[in-house]
Amino acid sequence: MFRYFNDNGKEVVKRGIIIILLLILICDGLNFSYLKLHGKSQNTSMAGDHGSAALVNDYSNFEESEQIDNTIDRFMKMWLVKGMSVAIVKNEKLVFAKGYGFADEENKIKVTPSHVFRIASVSKLITATAIMKLCESGKLRLDDKVFGSNGILNQPQYLNYKDKRMEMITIKNLLNHSGGWSQRYGDPMFNSLDIAKKVGDKAPATIDTYLKFVLSRNLQFTPGTTSCYSNMGYVILSKVIEKVSGVPYEEYVKTQLFDPIGIRDVHIGHTCSSDHFINEVKYYEQEGSNMVPSCFGNGKMVKKSDGGNNIELLSSAGGWVTTAAELAKFVTAIDGVGENDIISPKSVKTMTQYDPVKGPLGWKSVGSDGTWWRTGSMPGTSAVVKHMPDGTEWVVLMNTSSWKGPRFPRYVDTMISHILQKIDSWPQHNLFDYMYHASKLVASKN
Repeated sequence: MFRYFNDNGKEVVKRGIIIILLLILICDGLNFSYLKLHGKSQNTSMAGDHGSAALVNDYSNFEESEQIDNTIDRFMKMWLVKGMSVAIVKNEKLVFAKGYGFADEENKIKVTPSHVFRIASVSKLITATAIMKLCESGKLRLDDKVFGSNGILNQPQYLNYKDKRMEMITIKNLLNHSGGWSQRYGDPMFNSLDIAKKVGDKAPATIDTYLKFVLSRNLQFTPGTTSCYSNMGYVILSKVIEKVSGVPYEEYVKTQLFDPIGIRDVHIGHTCSSDHFINEVKYYEQEGSNMVPSCFGNGKMVKKSDGGNNIELLSSAGGWVTTAAELAKFVTAIDGVGENDIISPKSVKTMTQYDPVKGPLGWKSVGSDGTWWRTGSMPGTSAVVKHMPDGTEWVVLMNTSSWKGPRFPRYVDTMISHILQKIDSWPQHNLFDYMYHASKLVASKN
C-alpha cells in the first residue's frame, strides 16, 4: 500500500492513487459489460492482442479509396451482405485492408480489419500447406498410404474396414478429392447427427465417429480414378497430421505455418455464438433459411450457423477463423514469390499444378495463366481468395451467405475486378508492417 504524510504528520492517501484505482475499476467494468452484452467469455481471444488489431480503416484511405468504398457499398446492398472485410495485396505488400458494414447489426458494431470471420473451405488451403510442410521435412510423402497395416493411420481401431480399396487411398488422393467418396447422398460432414446414429455414437460426432462410418462402408469409386469434392477427406488429413507430427492439428499449423510469419489471430472456430471469439463477427444466413436440429443432439432447433453445423468437427476442412489481412499474409507466404515463403517453390508448384480431372491441392482451381482460386461457403459465411499472375492477391470475407452458393464467388470476383480496373495508383505503404510489429510485441510479452 502507498502511504503519504502531510506537513502535520497525518497519513493521507494520494488522490492520484484513488483516481488510478477508480479508472481501473471503470475500465474493467466496461470490459465486463461488453463481454456480458455479447455473451462472450473473458477467456476468449481479445481484439487488440494480435497483429490485425493494429490496423484501422483509416489506414486504407487514400485519394482513390472512395471509389472502392462506393463499389463495395453497392455490392453489399445488392446482395444483402451485412458485413465484409477486404484485403488487397500488390507485389507482396498489403496496400488495402478495410471493413464494411456490421460485424453485429443488432448492436451496431461495425466491421474493422481486426474482426475474424469463418473462412469455411478456405481452411483446406491451410491444411494442404501443412501437409506440404511435413513432406518437406521428410516425415511424409504424397504417395504414402493412409489406411492399412502399412498406412499412416494403422492403429488397431482403424484396421477393420469393409472395402479392401481403403488400402489404396494416398495422401494425395485426400488432397485432390479422389479418395473414393462421393456426395450421392449429400455431404456427410453436414449430417453429423445421422452419422453418429448410424455407428452408435452419442452426439456430437467426432472425427473418430466419421472414421468408424467410412471404414464400415464401401467406397463409391476406386481411389485415384476420378474426383468428387470431399470435406471428409480433409478432416481425415487432420488425423494424419497429428499422427505424423505428434502434436494436435491446430498446434502444428500455428507453430509451423503461422508463427514464423507473425500471424497470430487465427484459430479453429466454435460452433455456437456463445463461444465465439470476442472479435468474431455474428453470422447471418440468407432470408428464409430453415432451422435444424442441434449437432449436439439435445433436441433443440437452431440456426445452421449457430449450433447446426459442427465447426470444431470441420476443423481442417472448414473450421478456421481469421481476419482478411492475416489470411492475405498467409497467401503471400505460399505463392512462390519473395523470401518469406513458408514452403518451397517446388511445393508451391505441386499445389498449383493444373489437373483438369482431379484439380489442385488445397486450392479450389488454378488456371493455365497462373490464376489461383480458393473459395469457402457455409450458412452465414462466404469467403474468396484469389492469386493473380500480375502480383495482385486479394481476400474477401463476409458474415452473410447467399442462395447463389458456390456461384456467389464469381460475383465477388466481378466486384473486385471493377475495383482493380478503376485504381490507377495504389499507396506505397505496406500494412503488413503494422501487423508484424504488433505480433512481435505480443510474442515478447508472452
